[in-house]
Amino acid sequence: MPALIVRPATPNDIPEILAFIRELAEYEREPAAAVATHADLLRDGFSEPRRFHCLIAESDGEPAGFALYFYAYSTWRGHAGIYLEDLFVRPAFRGKGIGKALLASVAAIAVAEGCPRFEWAVLNWNTPAIDFYQSVGAEPMSDWTTMRLSGDALASLAAHAGNR
Repeated sequence: MPALIVRPATPNDIPEILAFIRELAEYEREPAAAVATHADLLRDGFSEPRRFHCLIAESDGEPAGFALYFYAYSTWRGHAGIYLEDLFVRPAFRGKGIGKALLASVAAIAVAEGCPRFEWAVLNWNTPAIDFYQSVGAEPMSDWTTMRLSGDALASLAAHAGNR
């Protein structure tokens, strides 16, 4: 059985994290949308204030996958929770428990830090991921619709700040 290690990412892992991000974007049919740079990840994940945290999974010393997460605040719970932005395992390493090890590692961080929630989103068409998440006890939140502002719409709304 291959040796599996899940460890916190370091700045030296940034090139690999970028590779994971691009592979995930390709899998999710949005390769052009992955525009993050080395400088972006260094600034936001390895400098203060930290905007994200990242775990790397290695199988026999080879980078196999990653989990990138950040903290969100629940006003109802009165506590921070963890939001999983990305979970990705390279195809050659799938079906070997690596995704579950990454997910379990983030869950352990949430429990250790008293976070009452661990949430993420998954594309509706990604049935392998949905099945995997449900197999570990995750439940879809069908009462919620994810909303997003970006680009011109974000700039347009922001232009109204302070204007009453």
